[in-house]
Amino acid sequence: MKTLPTLILLALICFLHHSSAGLFAPEFISAEPCCPSFNRRKIPKQRVKHVANTSNSCKTKAIVVTTVCDKKSCLDPEWRWAKKLLAEFEKATVYSKSPSAPFNTSWCERPKN
Repeated sequence: MKTLPTLILLALICFLHHSSAGLFAPEFISAEPCCPSFNRRKIPKQRVKHVANTSNSCKTKAIVVTTVCDKKSCLDPEWRWAKKLLAEFEKATVYSKSPSAPFNTSWCERPKN
């Protein structure tokens, strides 16, 4: 009599585990998000807070730029300007976590209410 409820409970647990596996995919727990696509909009260096490549687990490789206003932009990793920006940011942060000039020199200007 206890076998049927146990079997049903086990089946339910297996189903829930299988259906929720997508929530814990590597791209959701990595430091940098995955990018579905990218753009070619140049971002002024003084507005850049962070630059990094997407995680190796992402299908689409991109360079993710975070601005001082915490907006993220995905750039084409083959774009020469984006490669140069990443190299300059890595050079500016080689000895510290905080970037040096010309990066991160402006404030985020929020719209006034």
